[in-house]
Order: sequence, then C-alpha cells, then structure tokens
Amino acid sequence: MKFVIGVDEAGRGPLAGPVAVGVVMVPEAMQPKLRKMFPGVNDSKKLSEKDRERIFKLMQEQARAGEAGAGLRFCVRFASADSIDKKGIVPAIYGCVARGVRALAPEIEDVRVLLDGSLRAPAAYAQETIIRGDATEAVISLASIAAKVSRDRLMKRLARQFPAYGFDIHKGYGTAHHYAMLEKYGCCVIHRRTYVRFT
Repeated sequence: MKFVIGVDEAGRGPLAGPVAVGVVMVPEAMQPKLRKMFPGVNDSKKLSEKDRERIFKLMQEQARAGEAGAGLRFCVRFASADSIDKKGIVPAIYGCVARGVRALAPEIEDVRVLLDGSLRAPAAYAQETIIRGDATEAVISLASIAAKVSRDRLMKRLARQFPAYGFDIHKGYGTAHHYAMLEKYGCCVIHRRTYVRFT
C-alpha cells in the first residue's frame, strides 16, 4: 500500500511557547477523498477556532476508527522555546519534521511526503515542497490544523501556569498586551529570549 504524508508547522513567530509540527499520513487512495471527509478543510489560519476544533475532532475519530496502517494517522511534535533559542527556529522545526515523519513512516518505501512552504523532510524520503500547500493540498491542511490546535491547547494550559501574560488569549504572539506584560514582569521560562525585543 502506498501512503501520502502531509506536513506543516504552527507557531514559528511567537515570542513564547514551542513551535509545533503536524504530520498526517493517509493511504494514497484516501487522498482524493479528504475534502469530503473533512468538510471545510483549509489552511488553519483561514479557519475559525471553532472550525479548527471541529476538523481536529474528526481527525481524532478517523484515527481511532481506522484499522492499523489502513486509515488516517497523525502526530504533532514540539520544539521548546529553549530548543529554539539554542538551535534556531529552522533547525528546531526540521528536527520536529524528522521526528514526526519517522514516527509515522519508519519505512521509507511507498511513502511520499508533501510539505508546506520551505519545509523539508529527511533526505531519504521522496518529498515535494509546495508553496501555499496548506491551502491547496488537503493532507497538508490537516497537518496545519493538527499543529495549530495542539499548540493552542498547550498555550491555554501554560496560561494557567503563567497567568500574568495572557497566553490563553494571544498564544504567545507579540501583541501590545503581551509586550506590556513583558515590560512589567520580564520573561518567564517559556519565552524565546532570542525573540523578545523591548522597545
């Protein structure tokens, strides 16, 4: 059986929290059916939180219902703020891509990897990078949604640990409120210190 993997990331630009990479694998025969299976699927940035959550729930149901190796499977891999500071964002993301792809497809035969934007998978895998793939390829859109929903949920949990910053609202992005809280409290352990620039 041949498989297609879609890959996309979420959280490249925030001042705090991890970057997340979603990896979705489906049998090649399922790929043309994805838009019917997941109505409204699109780049996660073009969807409301409600729609992202709805599609993510469908993904979870499909993953649970599918027989081993014969249905949709997905995973999300994170790189922490500390890892981003030490390695840089690009190596951190590539590390997540590699870990996610290898987790779903340890065997490289009969697997084709489709990646959004400038992402790349380990060289051993047959792969194609597609500009705006998160909008044009449903399997990449699903990866985008998996990454975004998983990261947003994590940031909401972290907001309970670090309530001063409002992570549940801005998810770590550089809003005026976030910068105001940084000026008041300084960085916490989940801030990307190489990203924070005070004015």
